Amino acid sequence: MRIASWVVTEPGRPMARKVRNESPGPGQVLVEVAGCGVCHTDLGYYYEGVPTRHPFPLTLGHEVSGRVVKAGKGEEKWVGRAVVVPAVMPCGHCDACLHGHGSVCPAQIFPGNDVHGGFGSHLVVPSAGLCPVPDLADRVQNTAGLDLAALSVIADAVSTPFQAIYRSGLERGDLAVFVGVGGVGGFGAQIAASRGAVVVGIDPSQERLDSLQRHGLKAAFRPDLLDAKALKGAVRDFAKERSIPTWRHRIFECSGTKGGQETAFNLVGHGSFLSLVGFTTARVEVRLSNLMAFDATVQGNWGCLPKYYPAVVDLALSGKVALEPFIERRPMSTVNETFADLREHRVSKRVVLVPDGE
Repeated sequence: MRIASWVVTEPGRPMARKVRNESPGPGQVLVEVAGCGVCHTDLGYYYEGVPTRHPFPLTLGHEVSGRVVKAGKGEEKWVGRAVVVPAVMPCGHCDACLHGHGSVCPAQIFPGNDVHGGFGSHLVVPSAGLCPVPDLADRVQNTAGLDLAALSVIADAVSTPFQAIYRSGLERGDLAVFVGVGGVGGFGAQIAASRGAVVVGIDPSQERLDSLQRHGLKAAFRPDLLDAKALKGAVRDFAKERSIPTWRHRIFECSGTKGGQETAFNLVGHGSFLSLVGFTTARVEVRLSNLMAFDATVQGNWGCLPKYYPAVVDLALSGKVALEPFIERRPMSTVNETFADLREHRVSKRVVLVPDGE
């Protein structure tokens, strides 16, 4: 099968459109891309030298939605189905998977990392773990009126915070603090609000904070306007006014920055839970003894297990988590310009690249 995609040959060098031939083998399908979101992780691979498991040349892109157009032997049932391709696809049968640790499956497939990703016309991925999408023309199931391209961001920006929130044990009435509310953090704030949490956003962008005020954010703080002590005090005062003790605080670091991680750790109190969702190559200095003294918990979160994807799709289609106000569609052929714009912070929304044949 002829596949045209935008290929990285070396970090920072403009991606070039190249054509390769690839067909699905046993246990695989060929997905025609409807949309592919651009993630901070992609920028890390491209600009910051974060290593991919498959060496360059490589097509990046792991937030993919599309339609299966060809299948390997035994997977014919998928042909014609609209799907979201999970960013992390565990094998499902190794020891890690069988013991509930699919996120660290040594045989996992991460599109745009282990294999060619979604910045192109098609990609070949395992069928195991694919998330089928219901009929989007059915307005009973799709009350939000979303198209297939919009659902691409589910594959990381929405599903990843969903798993982090699920694993945190967040309950109605808990305090959910999101450090960084662009992309992953913004969608996470909406998910937490849909679960009845009292949601706080911390971000230097007033535009991002304002946009989420209409989607469940109850308080917003600017870390560029408050020092660490004042910020911690403001969050604690907000929680105390609502009688939410620190053991009901769930903190989600989603900025993927040194400052954001330091801010998040500083907010940990007695019995608090901190989830590290964002990634940075920068070294961060923290006093780990705080975790002992506060009997607190810190947990990392790598992607989202495929079993949670149907619930995330339902949240989006029902409108409980809004996608459209927070995404910007661009032609796939603008991939190089888009990467540059994101690096220079000229874009405030999650960009979804849509194949345009160029």
